[in-house]
Amino acid sequence: MRLSIMTFMRFVVLVLIGLVVVQAVEAADRDKLLSEPGVYGTFASFSLDADWGKQNQALRIAQLTVLKGVVEQHREKMAIDVYLLRGLSDHADLLFRVHATELRETQQFLLDLQGSLFGKHLTTAGVMHGLTKKANYVPGMPDNVKAELKIPSDPGSKPYVIVIPIRKDADWWSLSQEQRAAMMQEHTEAALPYGKTVKRKLYHATGLDDLDFITYFETSRLEDFQSLILALEKVKEFRHNRRFGHPTLLGTVKSLDEIIETLAQ
Repeated sequence: MRLSIMTFMRFVVLVLIGLVVVQAVEAADRDKLLSEPGVYGTFASFSLDADWGKQNQALRIAQLTVLKGVVEQHREKMAIDVYLLRGLSDHADLLFRVHATELRETQQFLLDLQGSLFGKHLTTAGVMHGLTKKANYVPGMPDNVKAELKIPSDPGSKPYVIVIPIRKDADWWSLSQEQRAAMMQEHTEAALPYGKTVKRKLYHATGLDDLDFITYFETSRLEDFQSLILALEKVKEFRHNRRFGHPTLLGTVKSLDEIIETLAQ
């Protein structure tokens, strides 16, 4: 489709603005935000509206450049990961995972995202908030199990991401600390065989959302992830899950540039 002069100029200006923003900021300490306790984790999923695909490619590229500018600008204060859900999930097209020391910073990022020219095509599918905490080992857990838990997952690319929200029932919270600890030890031992191929991160959501936990997984072996879930469904602790998934989000780990290239087509 041939572009008008005004449309073309708009495209050029947006590209230049995006490039200036990208070059103007320095990234936050990503490793620190992803590893330290006391960091807020937000999972925001969005669907693209029907008008997105009706635009010509030049306009899509211009709006995606604005998306990149917004993301890079806010990476000065937070860690932002973007995942492609389209084609693997019917819940949404995109997932943003944001780590920040202040939740209001995440709020401002999402406001800027949704207020941008790209954001006008986004429909919110869901937003979940959690908080990272220091690993708390079950009292009496064998030392060999603790040692295995500290072994990092296998190196290499893990192209798949899965996010599962969890809410416990009232009976779980009425159990004694000793009863919960015994069940969590059984849970941990069932999960150990999959620790090398399935990377896991836990977020505590009680009081911040209508959830108790948000579980985040990365893996290159979806068959191992499926086996992990099947193993966990057999332990006593699983019976206290009032909600497990609903939705379960499945997508692929890609760079922002790769996602932009895909959505520009």
